[in-house]
Amino acid sequence: MNDPNVALPGPPVTLDAALDPAPASELLFDAPAEAVAQPPIAEVAIPPSPLEPAEPRESVWVRMGREVMTGLQTLVSAAVYATLIVTFGVQVARVDGLSMAPTLEDHDRLIVNKLVYEIGEPRPGDIVMLYYPLNPEKMFVKRVIAKEGDTVRIQDGHVYVNDLPLHDDYVPAEFRSHDDYGPEVVKQGYYFVMGDHRNNSSDSRHWGPVPKKYIVGKVKIRWWPIQDARIF
Repeated sequence: MNDPNVALPGPPVTLDAALDPAPASELLFDAPAEAVAQPPIAEVAIPPSPLEPAEPRESVWVRMGREVMTGLQTLVSAAVYATLIVTFGVQVARVDGLSMAPTLEDHDRLIVNKLVYEIGEPRPGDIVMLYYPLNPEKMFVKRVIAKEGDTVRIQDGHVYVNDLPLHDDYVPAEFRSHDDYGPEVVKQGYYFVMGDHRNNSSDSRHWGPVPKKYIVGKVKIRWWPIQDARIF
């Protein structure tokens, strides 16, 4: 709609001029004098069509009620999907502490794949989320070092698996401990886990290998902070 306070271009038009019919010279072409008169066109009367009955207007309350129900259905669906994802698929987790530094830092946000170990087994090198064996109400994030049947030995902070040195170049020199451990054979159904911050981590060196049933899933993505997002 045009603003009533805005003037339109062109010459001004008065109300009377707008209502007067235009002169015939502006509407018809002049016919030649010798033109033969045309017979009048018969007028055909068209009976007026009956008006269709107007559709009843929908009640405001009915419309509002339907919109509310649609919103509730959306919220319920979202809650169900979130529950299914958390229960059977993936889980969002937050790192508390520095035991996995520098790979993971305090307050990093993670996405954990909970299905991967339903169809497969944890492998050395996997970063996993697990229940703390001494208090299963807590969860830790650690790295799998050895699987069932492997022999683990630590000498002056250097880790050996089956008498082969572990390739753990992800551990900076200042984060490496100087303790000794083992040798110990990881029993069936268990995994030996450690934090990357070796001198600031409570792990299998202190409370032993972890049963597979305590391993919740594999850390797949760090999505926060955005600038440090990474797929593992």
